[in-house]
Amino acid sequence: MNREFIEAIDALEKEKDISKDILIEAIESALVSAYKKNYGTSQNVRVNIDRDEGDIDVFMRKDVVEEVEDDMVEISLEEALEIDPRYEVGDVVEYQVTPRDFGRIAAQTAKQVVVQRIREAERGMIFDDYITRQGEIITGTVQRISNETIFVNMGKAEGILAATERVPGEKYDINDRIKVYIMDVKKTTKGPQVFLSRSHPGLVKRLFELEVPEIEDGIVEIKSIAREAGSRTKIAVYTEEDNVDPVGACVGTRGSRVQSIVDELFGEKIDIITWSDDPEILISNVLSPAKVEKVIIDEDEKAATVIVPDYQLSLAIGKEGQNVRLAAKLCGWKIDIKSHTQYFGNEIEEPAEYPVDEEEEIVEFEE
Repeated sequence: MNREFIEAIDALEKEKDISKDILIEAIESALVSAYKKNYGTSQNVRVNIDRDEGDIDVFMRKDVVEEVEDDMVEISLEEALEIDPRYEVGDVVEYQVTPRDFGRIAAQTAKQVVVQRIREAERGMIFDDYITRQGEIITGTVQRISNETIFVNMGKAEGILAATERVPGEKYDINDRIKVYIMDVKKTTKGPQVFLSRSHPGLVKRLFELEVPEIEDGIVEIKSIAREAGSRTKIAVYTEEDNVDPVGACVGTRGSRVQSIVDELFGEKIDIITWSDDPEILISNVLSPAKVEKVIIDEDEKAATVIVPDYQLSLAIGKEGQNVRLAAKLCGWKIDIKSHTQYFGNEIEEPAEYPVDEEEEIVEFEE
């Protein structure tokens, strides 16, 4: 190796952001192993690479001792004093033992180390890049499909969309463009693995951030999302601005904003409601489109009994309990729904004591 080698290392440092010292130290360590392997020795050796000129020297190292037990790694104090009278027991004596043909071995070893370190550095940079993007949406291309698992080409890395993270009913073909949610990033021996999702509630949240400028700017806040992927999502939004309608901002003119999200989710229904810090109003809201007569709160159990008109009972519960199940997830309260007759008997139904917030607007979109 020579000056050109050092110049190449300098270029790699700038291009790949790999420390020159770390790279050279790795080569020196590899050359020690290469020396012992090629010259069949168990000697204690050290390899030094000149950082400026690229010259390589191999040194045999021996510890100075009173009595030699292994002459491969030890030298007597008497012999050491003949080399230099300043040596003492415990010092290390070094002899240069660089073989004539070591340059060829060094060049081959250095190439292997450099290629390996470049690969490791690139994998590290890819990992660092995607770990900071965890929780974001990325657009990729379906590269291959194996046993219901989709492998997505994201440019620098390949993402994994497992069958459990796919939405029932969604079908993809090779080369299809697909928006996915970066759920997790892990280091493996084969490089970083990026785990993707189409069913995660975070996908809906990020889609709204992309479509609704008021959310991106922080004017409207997404308080909670409950999702059953492929079927229905409930999203609660809130704003402190009196002149801003959070639901209307999410819906957009003639429903254009939310319709874009529905299209991306292949027709998944989306209910947008207004968040309230008052649990009675909040629970009334989250059960929409059903109308609520009364909400009875149990703060200790964080549970609520909700009374609805008899004809609204099935709507409040939803198909297979979906509406109440999503409502409970959205507000974080246990919800027990009873019809007016179940709770009051045959008393005449009265207007709701806790009506839906006057500003509340429930919007349901589906294809």
